[in-house]
Amino acid sequence: MAYDLEEQEQLANLKAVWKQYGNIATWVLIAGLGSYAGWSYWNSFQQSKSSEASVLFEELNKAVSAKDDKQVQRVAVDLKDRFPSSHYVEMAALIAAKSAYDSGDIKHTKELLTSVVTASKNEEYRALAKIRLSGILLDEKLIDEASKLIDSEFPEEFLADQADRKGDILIAQGKIDEARKAYQTALEKMKDKAAGKPLVQIKLDAIGGSADKS
Repeated sequence: MAYDLEEQEQLANLKAVWKQYGNIATWVLIAGLGSYAGWSYWNSFQQSKSSEASVLFEELNKAVSAKDDKQVQRVAVDLKDRFPSSHYVEMAALIAAKSAYDSGDIKHTKELLTSVVTASKNEEYRALAKIRLSGILLDEKLIDEASKLIDSEFPEEFLADQADRKGDILIAQGKIDEARKAYQTALEKMKDKAAGKPLVQIKLDAIGGSADKS
């Protein structure tokens, strides 16, 4: 016999179980396969979106190189509208802000920087936007707004830039002693070959600073 009695009994039990639960098991299997297929499709979809966003970002960089601010702004808006969750959006906003500033559109520059400050989940992007925006506010004599912005929290790698900008603001407020301390802090936190270090030293010297010039 192909099966002994015990095996036939087990087979009969299995058939009974399948008759009762087989349909459920099939649907569980289908659901599992569907989930896997959905996950695979989602990954493929996300990669496709990332690739498209990358192409747009490259287009934006070309517009920057061509000094075509109108095209820069168009691409930045297109990126935000089509790929709102992409990390390229915040980078594009910072680049578009610089382009707008160079083109003399200060109002739009402030709008772009403010959007990064208020909405970005990346603390480095927020810090850079705060540094740049506080400088514009300072130029516009909006000292209190600039001070409030620069007194907020910054990541470690931006503490030197924060102290430098704080020194600028303190000078505008007539607080020379405090400005001197801020510039000294900036110099202490800057690396020896930091590009901005000589300028901070010049500002410190201009208000009678005594930081080590070495």
